[in-house]
Amino acid sequence: MASLAASAVIPGQLLGPASKYKPGPGTHIHEANLYSSLLGVVHVSQPAKAPGPAKRLNKITSSAPAELPTISVSRSGVSEKREVLPEVGNVVLCRVLRITPRQAVVAILVCGDTVLDAEWQGLIRTQDVRATEKDKVKIYESFRPGDIVRAEVISLGDQANYYLSTARNELGVIMANSEAGNSMYPVSWKEYKDPETGVSELRKVAKPS
Repeated sequence: MASLAASAVIPGQLLGPASKYKPGPGTHIHEANLYSSLLGVVHVSQPAKAPGPAKRLNKITSSAPAELPTISVSRSGVSEKREVLPEVGNVVLCRVLRITPRQAVVAILVCGDTVLDAEWQGLIRTQDVRATEKDKVKIYESFRPGDIVRAEVISLGDQANYYLSTARNELGVIMANSEAGNSMYPVSWKEYKDPETGVSELRKVAKPS
């Protein structure tokens, strides 16, 4: 896994295995993995250097097992207290608030690597969900409320909403919970699967980066 230090993360995002990090503030453990509990920035603090093995005339005593670095998530210093406005071409992370037959209404949470102090509202319209067969797109087969979506800003839209697109392969749903409330994993470009129930649900899945 690439270094997460100083990167922006969202609630529920995988940070790494519990065998590699100690949990700090803003994180939690689930099934031997560490996840973010906050929308914020990752900090990794290395343990104080342990003394080396004690040398003896005829034997070397091993030092205590190496202590793990601590990983934590905090909102402090997230955006240097300056307002960041999404611009056309920016890649953003957003949470789906509600869906209608024509569009998904989302709250923009992260712009680039900056967690926004204020949530901006955006729209993903049926024609902007994917690049092909746009006339066959159904919003309820692409997004559900609560999904976390990676999208691109394509227009400043009207005064109330940014217009977003998920038409590229790497854009789309990156985190989703099933109707049963379990975290799902992607199984194809259009399906997520609940590991507990085995039930698949339709989504516009983002290709892993």
